[in-house]
Amino acid sequence: MVSISSPWLQSGDRLRVIAPSGVLREAQRLQEGIAVWRSWGFEVMLPASVDSRWGYLAGTDQQRRQQLLEALKDPACRGILCARGGYGGARLLEDWTWPEGDRLPWVIGFSDITSLLWSLARHRQVGVHGPLLTTLALEPAWSRQRLLDLVTGQPLAPLEGEGWGGGQVTGPLLPANLTVATHLLGTSHQPSLRRVILALEDVTEAPYRIDRLLTHWRMVGYLAQVAGIALGRFSRCDPPPEAPSFPVEAVLRDRLADLGIPIVAGLPFGHDGENAALPVGTLAHLDGDRGTLTVEPFTIP
Repeated sequence: MVSISSPWLQSGDRLRVIAPSGVLREAQRLQEGIAVWRSWGFEVMLPASVDSRWGYLAGTDQQRRQQLLEALKDPACRGILCARGGYGGARLLEDWTWPEGDRLPWVIGFSDITSLLWSLARHRQVGVHGPLLTTLALEPAWSRQRLLDLVTGQPLAPLEGEGWGGGQVTGPLLPANLTVATHLLGTSHQPSLRRVILALEDVTEAPYRIDRLLTHWRMVGYLAQVAGIALGRFSRCDPPPEAPSFPVEAVLRDRLADLGIPIVAGLPFGHDGENAALPVGTLAHLDGDRGTLTVEPFTIP
């Protein structure tokens, strides 16, 4: 289990914005997300280079790494807010070493931010798989409140979905975008998958590509290691027009239901809808019969 090494956030704490992945295309949404955090009483610092662009990336690798380094080296920074996803986070991890120390700031985001969250989890640092700055203002009130509750140490309500059976299990929770996580397998930034509850979501992947990704997980043996699977939203994962296909729900059942472990589908996290915040690396309880995912209470030393 990941040790909780970041202190709970409090009103007045400094949070720094980074754009580690794709080029910023939603400037108004970014400002709306910043406004939400400021309405909660936090100081939010925005780098001048947040709207840099280098092809499809939010600046060169050096520019994006520098944003991350400045946030990590700021002794007053208690949280790192990721602007958007897209692609590019994994590029920052080439020849990358996280700073030494027991406590790093919370890193908050999802989608392509999976690369940073999983690398931190490997190094026993907790993060938050949750709304990006460009998606936060679109979240319903309960989801925004859940994010605030998570980072300030308040209890979190269980999430409800569709149970596929398999009983119950407790283990470290490891949320991820399926595509991004698949491309971290076998790298030095892959956390341990042994006895974890894997929470997966994805977007704009055709059913055959979801099949290919999950088949890879099966063939390399990693799905045999996990204790349970929580499935969020697989949005815009429709079959190509006029092409023979299974629906994505059928692919998920085909590739996962025979594992003999608790599985809950249809949970409210992922793209294009409610994106319930989930801690990365802390204990959770998955009930495949009742269809619930519950984050266990956790404390910060």
